[in-house]
Amino acid sequence: MDLRWEILAGYGPLFVEGVLMTIKLTLVAIGAGMALGIVFGLVSSSGDAPPPRSTGARWGMKSLRGLTIGYVTFFRGTPLFVQILLVHFALMPALIHPDHGLLLAGESARTFRQEHGAFFSGCLALSLNAGAYISEIFRAGIQSIHRGQTQAGYSLGLTHAQAMRFVILPQAFRRMVPALVNEGVTLIKDSSLVSAIGLAELALAARTVAGAYSRYWEPYLAISVIYLILTLALSAFAKRLEAPAHLRGR
Repeated sequence: MDLRWEILAGYGPLFVEGVLMTIKLTLVAIGAGMALGIVFGLVSSSGDAPPPRSTGARWGMKSLRGLTIGYVTFFRGTPLFVQILLVHFALMPALIHPDHGLLLAGESARTFRQEHGAFFSGCLALSLNAGAYISEIFRAGIQSIHRGQTQAGYSLGLTHAQAMRFVILPQAFRRMVPALVNEGVTLIKDSSLVSAIGLAELALAARTVAGAYSRYWEPYLAISVIYLILTLALSAFAKRLEAPAHLRGR
């Protein structure tokens, strides 16, 4: 097999731009996904909380749990590739459109879509997908803590929110770290799907080189190594956050 690595030299800036775009996509998706995951995870685990006193609040919590189940089921049960296409070609025109955008309209909407449309769609799709998975990670982490600890917090006069904040979540988070790292690694790799809507990330850079030279080993091996380095770096960083060996399983 004759590898011609020199064909990549002229495309160095494109690969650097692709790496930076991949990192930005991953960071935004992890941050927004964590925010969504915490909220929906707390809602889905609220079935064990003391029921609200008012009837309206009880029905409100039931509605929120139903909404959470629907959201998680959809985004975990459909392909991410389809979600990206749905967000970019269906949801995006409804939200940002020069004529009838719900969030942004007029000339500013046209400019935004031309300059940032693919990035916005990619971040939104990845964030919504990550939020569904992270919410289940938080739900499982919270439920892994013995119920007696929550009840002990109640006996000390803590509300449910205070018991979650000061007793349950600090313990549960360390148990969630491995699963959260796996989700981060998945997001790094799944960011390559965003190239389908024209965003200049690593997969699009490799496809550009392959199209120019009709050679596939060099560009795709190159981005495989880059993805591997990114995922290994994330895993190494996250190792520092995991529970010490003597605390595991407690």
